[in-house]
Amino acid sequence: MKVVFLQDVTNVARAGEIKEVASGYGRNFLIPKKIALLANSSALSTIKTQLKTEASSQVQTEDRLAEMAQQLEGKEITLKARVGAKDRLYGSITSADIASELQNNSGVVIDKRKIELADPIRQLGSYEVAIKLAKDIIPKIKVTVTEKETE
Repeated sequence: MKVVFLQDVTNVARAGEIKEVASGYGRNFLIPKKIALLANSSALSTIKTQLKTEASSQVQTEDRLAEMAQQLEGKEITLKARVGAKDRLYGSITSADIASELQNNSGVVIDKRKIELADPIRQLGSYEVAIKLAKDIIPKIKVTVTEKETE
């Protein structure tokens, strides 16, 4: 039985592929779970249009991420924190703090998991922080930690 796969199936096929599978596997598992369709002309045209729309939406997403990277590249943010002895912070500056400050300053919403910090920032100073928006789109921002004035 020839089927067109709608989703990736581990060790069997990738989405969009046409494969010959056992009749029982196709009829009892793949087709009822909507993982594959019986290979005919209407199913093939459906898959082609679906793959085209996915490809165009992926290109739009990459363009949007590249534009966001241009906005962020070289941006400088300043965070204020309470300081103890030897310029060590009480607590630390985390990726969540950096994400919220970016949102407040530039209006760009960044997920805290995309901000790459090896360790939380625990000292005063300037740090260069990478933001991994996509596999090959990684803008760098400068984070400056200063002492919060006490009253």
